[in-house]
Amino acid sequence: MAFGRSSRRKQRHVEPVTLKILVAGGFGVGKTTAVGSVSEIRPLRTEERLSEAGRPVDDLEGVESKTTTTVAMDFGRITLREDLVLYLFGTPGQDRFWFLWDELAQGSLGAVVLADTRRLEDCFAAVDYFERRRIPFTVAVNSFEGAERFPTETVQAALDLDPGVPVLVCDARDRSSVRDVLVAVVEHALERAARAREPVAT
Repeated sequence: MAFGRSSRRKQRHVEPVTLKILVAGGFGVGKTTAVGSVSEIRPLRTEERLSEAGRPVDDLEGVESKTTTTVAMDFGRITLREDLVLYLFGTPGQDRFWFLWDELAQGSLGAVVLADTRRLEDCFAAVDYFERRRIPFTVAVNSFEGAERFPTETVQAALDLDPGVPVLVCDARDRSSVRDVLVAVVEHALERAARAREPVAT
């Protein structure tokens, strides 16, 4: 009987902690690709085809081959450990959809800001958004073919980031690469939360 009780204890189901992570950045930087590459479920996408009517407001420089755009959000899920699940929300990148960001950001632990070194200025708005709202974030430089490679320190300086903000290089198409970025976001957010709880020396 004792063995039976021990066996049941070992098989006890672990209820996972679920955390919300945003995936943000400029138009065409790879947010939908990143969520799709790492999600263990079929990702929810709200993409629409780009139209001629949108050309005056959609800057396609550097992403001329792009034919669709996210108009609400992307959604995916990844289990990092048996007891830790991340829900991923990809934000729309175009200015006219930024009103959705406040709603998507509610309850989020942290964020990934995807960057393209060919159009680095496109992620300034996302960096500014998370800094002003004190949401922990990590910058992930997406490795596009033909894009010039820069040291992460150079990217950090160009974006005028706080020294504590992690900057990584990733491939949004590669599951393990995106997973590493998400792990970095969680670790960064938890470290910031721990520092905030530390007593102030008097």
